[in-house]
Amino acid sequence: MTITKSKKTATKTLTLTRIFQSWVGGGGRNQRTAGFQTCCIAAFQIGRALKRLGVCGFGNPRYSRLGGLRYGCAYEISGLTALVSLLASLAGVQNLQANDAQLAKELTTIDETMAKGPFKPTWESLKTHQDPEWFRDAKFGIYTHWGPVTVGAEDGPAGVQWYGHSMYDTNSPTFRYHQKKYGEQNQVGYKDMIPKFTAEKFNAGEWADLFARAGAKFAGPVAVHHDNFALWDSQVTRWNSKEMGPHRDITGELEKAIRAQGMKFITTFHHGFAWRYYEPAFRFDGADPQNADLYTEVHAKGAPPSRHFQDTWLAMVDEVLNKYQPDLIWFDFEFFAVITPEYEQKLFATTYDWAAQNGRTIGVCHKSADIHKTTGILDFERGREDRLVPYPWLTDTATGPWFYQKSDKFKTVSELVGILVDIVSKNGCLLLDVGPKADGSIPDEDRRILLGMGDWLKVNGEAIYGTRPWRTYGEGPTHQAKSGGFSENADKPFTAQDIRFTSKGDALYATVLGVPSGEVTIHAFQIDAANPQARVELLGQGAIPYRVNDQKQLVLTPPDLTSAKLAGDHAFVFKLTGFSTSLPAKAP
Repeated sequence: MTITKSKKTATKTLTLTRIFQSWVGGGGRNQRTAGFQTCCIAAFQIGRALKRLGVCGFGNPRYSRLGGLRYGCAYEISGLTALVSLLASLAGVQNLQANDAQLAKELTTIDETMAKGPFKPTWESLKTHQDPEWFRDAKFGIYTHWGPVTVGAEDGPAGVQWYGHSMYDTNSPTFRYHQKKYGEQNQVGYKDMIPKFTAEKFNAGEWADLFARAGAKFAGPVAVHHDNFALWDSQVTRWNSKEMGPHRDITGELEKAIRAQGMKFITTFHHGFAWRYYEPAFRFDGADPQNADLYTEVHAKGAPPSRHFQDTWLAMVDEVLNKYQPDLIWFDFEFFAVITPEYEQKLFATTYDWAAQNGRTIGVCHKSADIHKTTGILDFERGREDRLVPYPWLTDTATGPWFYQKSDKFKTVSELVGILVDIVSKNGCLLLDVGPKADGSIPDEDRRILLGMGDWLKVNGEAIYGTRPWRTYGEGPTHQAKSGGFSENADKPFTAQDIRFTSKGDALYATVLGVPSGEVTIHAFQIDAANPQARVELLGQGAIPYRVNDQKQLVLTPPDLTSAKLAGDHAFVFKLTGFSTSLPAKAP
């Protein structure tokens, strides 16, 4: 580096000098302490030594009066810079050492938990685990994508949902957006977005109240996203919301507030993908080893994850288990994208063992069809099963974007009600994402959607909660274009001819996914007999007339629903009791 005379150089020198002055307790300009003078002498000597070693070259060295002493300014600048870097590096090393000490402690806890059993880290052992029955009853949950990503995403262009990745991708519009709004990536990296995430309007109680009013039976935060920033008071990683950003234990506050509303608590984990997520950052500030505990160790693109990375990944999950005792934990696609089978098995074993040893039930959701053959709850991102299946499963989708983005579109209440009913009829549950604003407030559009769903569920919830699939999931002209994840964009809107079935006890529920005009004929089954107490009830309205036609089909005669503004106008539920039914030879 070459240092020449300039106002910028003088300013840098004075700034560094003042830093040292504050570190050693220096006084004013005319009251220099011996400690400060010692730092200045050390700076001069380090700078001169660096020049002799050829580390730094200088322009025209000059002398200036700093700290009441005369020293070579160029040497002083170089020396002060070296000292600052050295002390920063030492601080970084101390942080990493402290993290590793806690990591070792957490890994010991994991080993001890697995040693006690009853589950072993083998697929053969893990397949004996039973998914919790409460999950099958709950049907509807809410979670929140929120964190430093939101700071960049709110006003950003396409691609900002993966802000910590795309801000370093030179081919992404987010790369240029970041430079224009925040600065060059080497100067303002993702780590520098964290202090901007202050969450000044976050209120866990208000969130939990809204989620309960929406009809959710389980809720919780994205505890850590691909950005590796933990939204809890962590001892395993210093990159957490208690030490940085909001300086609050987001997960802890939500855990208390959500349980107070009678809901189960979920935490979701996405940090296994950090190994891939930050690979573009290695050309910028991600190359600094002091930040390896955020950006991961520098590695070649596509390289397998290190044991240290996977140890940390596992330890962070275990820390949340022991600290907040979630009822359900959920993982993104890291199982088949990054994490190795050895660590996958450790994760399931320590989770199931922890629950067994603490008298709890827990579910583990993931997206790996291969693992699901053995254990866990299979999840489909923005998609779902296209048929009735014997196992419980989950869809995760969002009201709009994952992280709040002003320019993005939102689903309607009718769309979401239709998705929920279709999922439940096929033995699934819905996990709906809401993206709060960076300040912690819930956007008005999200609030409107959630309250709309809550209004519908107040009237029709008995056809959802605690139900089980019937013999066939439904009938009608609208079928999914394809099954599985990332299929919802191909879906067509449901109509009043689309009906979905659920059951509970002796009751069969037929939900019409639209507003019927006139009579409703059910074609999926035939009526073999009806006892004297047989009854058809339109939920929210009461008993309605019905008849059985010549084909033994049930024909319902509801009131005029096209003109009435009802709480359940997104879909209408007919409750059938007292009928003996059978399926035709070719059920839909």
